[in-house]
Amino acid sequence: MTATAEKDMSRTAAKPRSVRKYSADISAVGEPFLWGLGGALALGIILIAGFLTLIFWNGVTTFWPKPVAVVTLNDGAKVAGEPFRSEVFRPDAAFLQALTPAQRAEVAADDGFVSRTMYRIGNYDLFGEDFRWVPETQKADVSYPENFFFFERQEWGAFVGTIAAVDLAGRKLEGPGIDLSLLHDEQEAARDRFERIREIERDEIGAINHYLNELRLDVRRAELRYGPDSPEVREAKAEAEARAAELQVEYRALAETASAIKAEDAQYRITLAAVDGQTKEMQLSQIVRFYAANDLSYFEKWGVYLSRWGEFLSEDPREANTEGGILPAIFGTVVMTLMMVIVVAPFGVITALYLREYAKQGRLVAIVRISVNNLAGVPSIVYGVFGVGFFAYTVGGGIDALFFPERLPSPTFGTGGILWSALTLALLTVPVVIVASEEALAAVPRSMREGSLACGASKWQTIKWIVLPRAMPGVMTGLILAMARGAGEVAPLMLVGVVKLAPELPVDGFFPYIHLERSFMHLGFHIFDVGFQSRNSEAGKPMVFVTTLLLLALIVLMNSSAIYIRNRLKKKFVGSQF
Repeated sequence: MTATAEKDMSRTAAKPRSVRKYSADISAVGEPFLWGLGGALALGIILIAGFLTLIFWNGVTTFWPKPVAVVTLNDGAKVAGEPFRSEVFRPDAAFLQALTPAQRAEVAADDGFVSRTMYRIGNYDLFGEDFRWVPETQKADVSYPENFFFFERQEWGAFVGTIAAVDLAGRKLEGPGIDLSLLHDEQEAARDRFERIREIERDEIGAINHYLNELRLDVRRAELRYGPDSPEVREAKAEAEARAAELQVEYRALAETASAIKAEDAQYRITLAAVDGQTKEMQLSQIVRFYAANDLSYFEKWGVYLSRWGEFLSEDPREANTEGGILPAIFGTVVMTLMMVIVVAPFGVITALYLREYAKQGRLVAIVRISVNNLAGVPSIVYGVFGVGFFAYTVGGGIDALFFPERLPSPTFGTGGILWSALTLALLTVPVVIVASEEALAAVPRSMREGSLACGASKWQTIKWIVLPRAMPGVMTGLILAMARGAGEVAPLMLVGVVKLAPELPVDGFFPYIHLERSFMHLGFHIFDVGFQSRNSEAGKPMVFVTTLLLLALIVLMNSSAIYIRNRLKKKFVGSQF
């Protein structure tokens, strides 16, 4: 053996060949960490997709007409209603004691569980409840008769039952031979009379009351300005009395017209019969919509479905917001969000521009930046307390004292309103806009600034024509984030202006036509109110899902508009060189 071979053998013996370990290699390249990241991403996507699917499916199917089941119980009693949902439950000893031995054996075979179905029975004024659970062990028979109808009423919610009789201004119809096409025509005519009465009482007589109140305020304003015994006050009173006399004539004419329509409408009545034989007589105009739930064709179901969506998007709410439409809430949400964007955009961009381009970088600017970042973590309800304390009571109270003294002690701007809500949400979202705008300004290449200055442009001209246009896509990103958060916030609005039911919209036909001091309705608060504040949370669940779907759709629509503008700005400026 040569010396070289001996040296190789000794080196091999000193350093044994390493054996590759599978687990060590995976840990070394970070594969477990990579699997964790991928799993977290997949779990997040699944949760978001599941949530959106739940909201979309329940929201889209809410207005689809369902059949009416008539359930005959073991004791002969009957329950009629729409099957709402089913579940299994573990009955107590009293429930099991009332069962037959065969039923108890069946329950025992199912591990002690019993399935049950919730029916929307309506008829709250007769039964005192909207929904009723029926265990499967109590069902003797289930049928779907064609003569059962689902009525949507102006008051007391839905009614499930049959038509016992109809009185059409002395023409009485009874029994199953009632002409449904004639009844539908008469019901539409009755609803026209109902809408005309409401138009007279709410709009036309409401306008007269508004002008009478303005006359009273004119006199009060003259008293404050010239003194209660001044000639100006006597002249104002004389003018007000003359004008009030004219308005009283108009009021009496409208009241007589409304009374005549009501008297005519009272002659058209319908008698409904519940499944237990109880009857309910009402005016035909109180029926919003009715249909034979078990005798609808496919196209008739689509007609009911689209009619409900039309009412939902274009009408006022009724029945404690659990029925009818949400037009005031849609209007309030969109207007408040747009006002918030109009306020927060210039305020946030100007602040970011000063911090980035003009402020001398130092400890003070660093403290300001830290404060702005910390403001984003303040609970939103704190902003609500600040909004009602500063905007409503301080600023609004000052405006009332200066410009509306004749209306005191009733506040005009000194209480919650849509203007103060928009300003409060602007403060809440301005840190997002400042941070995003400052990052966008910092991303503009320094060479562009230097090139512009080298060509003789001033600093403001450089910012105006070079920096700001190229930073606008980033600024728009901040605005999109602010808009999404502002549109969905509810907690601060509950203190600063949102109400359960707003009697008037912020826009109407009275000068100055836009009334920013008024309270308003909001989709987010509407969801909270219907889901947790209504007399029956089960009755409010469908409205919760469909309102949530609409709120998400509005946010997506507004964000899509902002994203479209941002992409247009990117195409215009990205890639262009100074």
